[in-house]
Amino acid sequence: MKQICTAIFIFLFSGYAYSTIEHKPAIIAPLASKSLLLDIARISATKLVAVGEYGHILTSSDGENWQQAKVPVQATLTRVYFINHQLGWAVGHDATILHSKDGGDSWDIQQYKPELERPLFDVLFKNENDGVAIGAYGQFFRTANGGKTWQVEFHSELLIQDDIDFLNELKAEDEEAYLDERASILPHFNSITRSGEVLYLAGEIGLLAQSNDFGLTWQKLDEIYTGSFFDVARTQQGSLLVVGLRGNVFHRSANDTQWQASKTHTTALLSAIVKGNDERLFVLGNNGALLESKDDGHSFILHTQDDGKALISGVWFNNKLIATSEIGIKTLTFTQTDKVQIGQQTPEQTNSGQTNPAGTTK
Repeated sequence: MKQICTAIFIFLFSGYAYSTIEHKPAIIAPLASKSLLLDIARISATKLVAVGEYGHILTSSDGENWQQAKVPVQATLTRVYFINHQLGWAVGHDATILHSKDGGDSWDIQQYKPELERPLFDVLFKNENDGVAIGAYGQFFRTANGGKTWQVEFHSELLIQDDIDFLNELKAEDEEAYLDERASILPHFNSITRSGEVLYLAGEIGLLAQSNDFGLTWQKLDEIYTGSFFDVARTQQGSLLVVGLRGNVFHRSANDTQWQASKTHTTALLSAIVKGNDERLFVLGNNGALLESKDDGHSFILHTQDDGKALISGVWFNNKLIATSEIGIKTLTFTQTDKVQIGQQTPEQTNSGQTNPAGTTK
């Protein structure tokens, strides 16, 4: 099961092969906004930043016209996070961590470790200095100086007891074998989010955990599903929502300790949670799956896209859902009849160094 989940996850969040050891700058590509894009962030009321394969980073002030930023690596980038409208970080393959000081228009390398052959899947900062980055096989990096330096952490509290006992026995017998095994024994850490002073972590093999000290220590939550989770978020009403494999969505109301399964009407892999501006919730997934909830995640309406392409991440922007997908940026508008209109760029709407992924279909 772990190998199957790993293959699915790497396809969805990581795309293609690791970049070469000698890093090269990303190539400015006219059709970058039609390539595989894996994450998008709204960094202000008037600016979006999206990241994806080949080191592509795109910015937009309206969700329709996109400009490609200069990026010093061609590694596939899986997640982007901004603490304010200027300071941001992007992570991806080769344990890459990039930093921007100008709202995503330019980027510098803070970490690049192709020798690890492990992608990072998420990054989070609580202020301009303190941040964490997580990824495959329990990778966990921490910085206290805005990313100038990153330190590795190993969170054994997220192991099952059998694995803890095994590592202890191995360490006593063979230190080198112990270090090799420790490097891959933890599950993939797929998503991390902050709600007040609490961090929530979602990962492989049903991993859910919370931390009250910005990830220095973790407490595992009760197991509710043995498959992988790919996103976790607080809703507008304070509930906790997690999404994962085979259309699984679980909901825990504020001040409640019991999880409830939500009806989704799909078995697609679900990758991301997006909050609208009117307490609606959206969940994005494979096979063109788009879920909409109007009751805080208790139930969902399934909108299936005709093209069947995976929706991977998204943000609510200018009363539209702007999503990243296998085929680039998509703009989704919800009508009063709950139908979804989808806008995408056409080849004619692009030019060198700039892309225009279109508005809403009329």
